[in-house]
Amino acid sequence: MPSTTAVSTKDGATYTTSTGAPVLEPYAVQKLGQTGPLLLQDFHHIDLIAHFDRERIPERVVHAKGAGAHGYFEVTHDISDLTCANLFSKVGNKAPATVRFSTVGGESGSADTARDPRGFAVKIKTQEGILDLVGNNTPVFFLRDPSKFPHFIHTQKRDPQTHLKDADMFWDYLSLNPESVHQVMILFSDRGTPDGYHNMHGYVGHTLKFVQADGTFSYVQIHFRKEGGWKSLTNDVATKLAGENPEYGIQTMFEDIEKGNFPTWNVYVQTMTPEQAEKFRYNILDLTKVWPHGEYPLRPVGKLVLNKNPDNYFAEVEQAAFSPSHQVPGIEPSTDPVLQSRFFSYPDTHRHRLGVNYNQLPVNKPINPVANFQRDGFMAIDNQGWRPNYQSSLIPLEYKAKPYQQAKHEEWLGYAGADLSFITELDFEQPRALWEKVFSDTDKDHYVSNVAGHLGSVKSPEVKKRQLSVFAAVSQDLSDRIAKAIGHESVPPLKVAPASEAIRFKYKGTA
Repeated sequence: MPSTTAVSTKDGATYTTSTGAPVLEPYAVQKLGQTGPLLLQDFHHIDLIAHFDRERIPERVVHAKGAGAHGYFEVTHDISDLTCANLFSKVGNKAPATVRFSTVGGESGSADTARDPRGFAVKIKTQEGILDLVGNNTPVFFLRDPSKFPHFIHTQKRDPQTHLKDADMFWDYLSLNPESVHQVMILFSDRGTPDGYHNMHGYVGHTLKFVQADGTFSYVQIHFRKEGGWKSLTNDVATKLAGENPEYGIQTMFEDIEKGNFPTWNVYVQTMTPEQAEKFRYNILDLTKVWPHGEYPLRPVGKLVLNKNPDNYFAEVEQAAFSPSHQVPGIEPSTDPVLQSRFFSYPDTHRHRLGVNYNQLPVNKPINPVANFQRDGFMAIDNQGWRPNYQSSLIPLEYKAKPYQQAKHEEWLGYAGADLSFITELDFEQPRALWEKVFSDTDKDHYVSNVAGHLGSVKSPEVKKRQLSVFAAVSQDLSDRIAKAIGHESVPPLKVAPASEAIRFKYKGTA
C-alpha cells in the first residue's frame, strides 16, 4: 500500500525519485518475497543505479584539475578611447564573473601543487554577451605553432605502454623545440609551483584587438595582477603538500573566500598601435615572448574580485565552459595562429564533454537574452519557444546595431611558407635577462636544483645534451651548473641564426 509520507533530507526537502514522486525509504528495493529477486518495476532503484552508472562526463584532456569561484569584474579606469565594448563605456560598470583555475598536465585527481603552468580562465557576463579571457599564470607559452600543441601535451601525459610519466619524452620535445625555453625558465623556477590557485598573476598571453566604433584598433595584452603580489612554494614544500594534501589549492581558496578574504586582481592592458607593431623588434603574435613593460607600460582597466564559493562544484566549476572565441563587440582576435586554433578547439571540447547546448547551462548562460536559429540537440533547456528557426519574414528579427563597423581582415603575407619553429638569437634574449637580471642567487640555486632533479632522470644522453645546449644558448653559466648537478660534461650553446634573420609577419591593409 503506498505511503503518504516520505523521508525528509537535511535541508527539509522531501526525498523523491527523479520524477518528483516521494519515496518512503531511500535504501529499500522491491523484491519478490524476503529473499526473492528484485523487481523490474522498482523505478526508484533502477533510476538510481542507471544514473549512477552515468555520473561521470569526460574530463578535460588538459586543465582537468582545478578550482573555481564567482565574483565580479568592475571597471575602475576609462579606456573608452580604446574600445567601444559596452562593458568599458563607463567607470563603475560591473559585471558578474566566474573564474576557474587549473593545472595543465595532470588528471582530475592529481595534486594542486604540481610543477605545471596554471590555467587562469575568466568568464565575464556582459550586457552584450559572454566575454571569456582564457589564459595562464605565465605571460608566455611553450609554442607558437598550433600544430605542435597535441604533440606537446602528449609528452606531458603518460607513456602509452607503461602508463607512467616519462622524463625522456618530456625533455625530448623541449630540446627539439627550443622556442619553449622561455616558458621552461619560468616553469622550473619557484613560479612553477604557485602557493594556491588564488595567489598568482594571470595573463591572456595572446595578442587581442580592442576596436573602436569606426573600425580603428589597438593591439592589446591583458594582465591580471594579484593584489599583494604572487606567492610560490619551493620544490620541497610543493612535493610535501602533494602527498599530504593534494587538494591544497582548492581548499585554501575555498577557506579564504568563506572567511571573507576575497582574492582580488587589478587588471591592466598593454597597448600597441598597428604602426608600432610593424616596427616592433619581435613578432607581436609570438606566444613565446612578452612586450617589454618599459616600452609598453601597463595601463589600469579594472579589478576582478572573487567573493562567492560555488554551491555545487560539478554544476558551477566542472561544467563551466570557457573559450577565447567567446568575445563581444569591441574586442576581436588577432591573427595569432595559436589563438585561431584555440577558437575551434575549446568550443569543440565543450560540445564533446557537455553537449551542443553547453551555453544553456546556468553557469555558462549569458545574462542578456539569446535569440538565434539554433534549436534542439541534447539537453535543450531553453529551446526559444515559438520563435522561428530561420530568417522569417513573418516575425522580423529585431537587431539594434551599434555604431560599430567590423574592421577589415588583415591580409597577412608570408604565413604559408614560414617555419614558425625557426630559432634566432631573439628567442634567448628574454630568458637570458630572466637568469642574469631577475633571478636572485637563491632563485638560481632553486632553479638549477629543480631542473636537475627532473632532467637528471632522463635516460637518453642525446636529449640531455640537446637540452643543455639550449640552456647554454641562454647562459653558459646556467648550462654548466645544471650539467654539474646531473653529472654531465659542459655542452656548447645551440647554434642559432642571428637576430637579423628573424622571421616576422609582414602585413598590409590594417583597416
